Amino acid sequence: MANLYRDTGVVLRVQKLGEADRIITLLTQKHGKVRAVAKGVRRTSSRFGARLEPFGHVDVQFYPGRSLDVVTQVQTLDAFGVDLVDDYQRYTAACAVLETADRLTAEEGEPVLRLYLLVTGALRALAAKERDPSLVLDAFLMRAMAFAGWAPAVDECARCGDPGPHRAFNVHAGGLVCPRCKPPGSAQPSADTLSLLSALLHGRWDAVDAIPTTARRDASGLVAAHLQWHLERQLRSLPLVERKAQPADG
Repeated sequence: MANLYRDTGVVLRVQKLGEADRIITLLTQKHGKVRAVAKGVRRTSSRFGARLEPFGHVDVQFYPGRSLDVVTQVQTLDAFGVDLVDDYQRYTAACAVLETADRLTAEEGEPVLRLYLLVTGALRALAAKERDPSLVLDAFLMRAMAFAGWAPAVDECARCGDPGPHRAFNVHAGGLVCPRCKPPGSAQPSADTLSLLSALLHGRWDAVDAIPTTARRDASGLVAAHLQWHLERQLRSLPLVERKAQPADG
């Protein structure tokens, strides 16, 4: 059993395999995306079936297999799902986080520590219920796009690099565009919307909280459009996210 290895990861999705098994897709801290078979987890007698559900943050031991690795031990680190499943807005936002992470990691076994930290941070923030889930999701999407090299330009012209502020935004051009570079049909978001995009990308939450909530819907639309332009197809979970301003708890 010398080939056994351990890692911590977030369960992104599960698929049925045979009558009692599942294929578990995880985003791990050291090994990137890992797909592994969890044998017998669909049986009621399974020792760790409940631990291998989406949103679970787990410590896992694997045994390398010919095509798929095999899960041999699981310990729960954070059961984020417990605090998400009874809140539709937070649950759907968390689903969008997992689907985005899955789509951004096409290659298995390639370390993606930054994305792993972004995913665990977003799930922890959603489960804590201290911030508007739409803001948490959009901040995650902006930073995930930065990880992938797709971050929209929010402080300078996407084409010529001329420092802003600029008032036009064009998804195909890569974000903000100056008057000289502005393609026909560019959006003209409000100054508050553009300030919100910049604050979300750079993690300036004090600035985010000071921006009127009326800017949030337009910002979410631009973030979603920019992401899906680069992914070249729509995320299944994103249209299900309930976009409304939600006050912080407590």
